[in-house]
Amino acid sequence: MRVREALAAAAERLEAVPGLPRLDADLLMAAALGVKQSEMMLSHLDDPAPQAFEDMVVRRLAHEPVGYIVGRVGFWTIDLDVGPGALIPRADSETLLAAATGHFGPAAPRTILDLGTGPGTLLLAALDQWPGAYGLAVDISDAALDQARANAARLGLDNRAAFRRGDWAECVDARFDLVLCNPPYVEAGAALMASVTGWEPPLALFAGADGLDAYRALAPQIGRLVVPGGILCLEIGAGQQDAVSALFANRGFTISSRPDLSGIVRCLILQPDRE
Repeated sequence: MRVREALAAAAERLEAVPGLPRLDADLLMAAALGVKQSEMMLSHLDDPAPQAFEDMVVRRLAHEPVGYIVGRVGFWTIDLDVGPGALIPRADSETLLAAATGHFGPAAPRTILDLGTGPGTLLLAALDQWPGAYGLAVDISDAALDQARANAARLGLDNRAAFRRGDWAECVDARFDLVLCNPPYVEAGAALMASVTGWEPPLALFAGADGLDAYRALAPQIGRLVVPGGILCLEIGAGQQDAVSALFANRGFTISSRPDLSGIVRCLILQPDRE
């Protein structure tokens, strides 16, 4: 079977799995061929389909996330290796980088803190964005930190990135120009796709009965982390803007927001009030 025929057949089979069947098939085939998706479409549609592709489709039919099957996900301007034990980067989180670049404009943050880094997602994207910056990434998961360190080394950013195990900012005693944070914000018991709940770490997804437990832990810590003129970019779930803003009210910040590409408010921007 040729690649084009295998793609059509796989997309039909993958209709049984929630998601984007044709895109999933394309991503899996490109990985099986060892080429970029665009190169596959331009030059490889008439090649024989590799056996590895069928193995990947079977894994996807078992609801394994495409990111874990392929082992690499594009985020902002970088590619991150991902695997079980760390949250797979989502495009929604790029909203935090967009908010940060909008704030700093032609200037640049010199110091960056990423709380709950996972596989290094926000810190490494920020360091790639600002080549003169240095950063610290914190996570409570050793598995996630192992992935983050490996990604930093592969991307050549390990000389500007430090990694530390900790519970949010309890292990941090410095102040930063830019603080980035994508905490868990899903309500316990929420109905999510099997490819999420069956594979990705619950600690990175769920945050109590109302999804706000991580924000409650963060709120008392944030005031000491951001320098004057700096900002905190905080990811939130759909519909959480008012509830999360209330937790950070009266803590010395002016709070604004930024929507993601779907128009959902995805990022709260906390800027220290002028003294």
